[in-house]
Amino acid sequence: MEKKIKTAYVCTQCGSIYPRWQGQCNQCGEWNSLVEERIVDKGRSRKTIVSEKPRRFSEIGAERTSGYVSGLTEFDRVLGGGLLRGSTVLLAGEPGIGKSTLILQAAEAYAKSGLPVLYVTGEESLNQLKKRAERLHVTSDNVAVVNLTNLEEITETIDSEQYGVVIVDSIQTVSSGMFQSPPGTVGQIRESAGRLIELARKHEIALFLIGHVTKEGMVAGPKVLEHMVDVVLNFEGDSQYVYRLLRPIKNRYGSTLELGVFEMSPGGLNQVDNPSLLFLSHTEDGARSGSVVAASCEGNRPILVEIQALVSPASYGTPQRVAGGLDNKRLALLLAILEKRIGIPMGGNDVFVSIAGGLRLNEPAIDLAVLTAIVSSLRDIPVDVKTAVAGEVGLSGEVRAIGMADRRSAEAAKLGFDKIILPAQTVKGITAKHITLAGVSSLEKTLEMLF
Repeated sequence: MEKKIKTAYVCTQCGSIYPRWQGQCNQCGEWNSLVEERIVDKGRSRKTIVSEKPRRFSEIGAERTSGYVSGLTEFDRVLGGGLLRGSTVLLAGEPGIGKSTLILQAAEAYAKSGLPVLYVTGEESLNQLKKRAERLHVTSDNVAVVNLTNLEEITETIDSEQYGVVIVDSIQTVSSGMFQSPPGTVGQIRESAGRLIELARKHEIALFLIGHVTKEGMVAGPKVLEHMVDVVLNFEGDSQYVYRLLRPIKNRYGSTLELGVFEMSPGGLNQVDNPSLLFLSHTEDGARSGSVVAASCEGNRPILVEIQALVSPASYGTPQRVAGGLDNKRLALLLAILEKRIGIPMGGNDVFVSIAGGLRLNEPAIDLAVLTAIVSSLRDIPVDVKTAVAGEVGLSGEVRAIGMADRRSAEAAKLGFDKIILPAQTVKGITAKHITLAGVSSLEKTLEMLF
């Protein structure tokens, strides 16, 4: 009699296992997240007891904590300065955004530093990969490539030779023979990633896993995959623009406040050392109403961006509120502050706000620049192009203190700005060269100063 296959229902968000299907996961609260997966009986085997003597931090060699540096400044910054041995990095992004291009250029950089690199591709043939490598000028002999999708064959290939860096592109194409389900399912991804991570830690290999994202912007597969890896990087951007942003979502060895900026070109991704120049390319045409330069910070990196606003009489009964690059709800809140605290009626006007270049910012320090741009467009009075603005606006109309004001002012001075408007509390604690610091305590005083 044929043995019955045991199945269970696994939550794609948290990895919880249930004996039968139910509408909601009791652990994470997500609805319709349970999928059926086969239970693999790996057999009961006696565990080998490995005794390792506990050691103090002072007894651990420095070579185990030193990282691999690729030489790509933007890439190394996001990783926390270097890539540690035995660590696993999950690089996620939308299809076609440039993940494979970025990781192939990183493989070339690591190979040039003397590290043997293994590139496992499951989505491209070797001829396709070679053609892309020629376009990106990847010619190092330290990069070995192989086309495999079977997990057991991949692990055997990694064991056959000593590698420093292993890249799996992508984890959704890898499947294990222990499962009858197709590649990309919850069980396949969880099992494949788990065994590869265990192998990387055993041999002290730096492992890169490439993953796709869903239409909701989440990494495809179980949410538990993000908890298994050490670093989660999100490669994002708009296909209509040339820039790409590399953001760390999780980093056990560094800060998650860093940001890497790249520019897409026919020859691959180019590093952008000064992103402010990329997003301020059109500010030299002269003063225009509704355009204000905001001194923003992405993590620890100051970036000057251009906030553009357009205010026009509403053609229909309900005025439109359209925000590009910032939250729509935040824009509605700022308009309510402008109407309540300053007395400027906005109910009869359509308001369109956009960040030039397609950059998306969630920092509250751009509030003052957004409101200034809206008033500039409403009154049709331009703001001086050599003036930058930064500050968070509270519900009572006060301008609240912001962080890293010294870096914002230094970046503005480096780009030739003559004046920067900052919260009054912040101006007291910093000194700046070659730029005038103007402190304001409220939105009303800011508008009086500029208009």
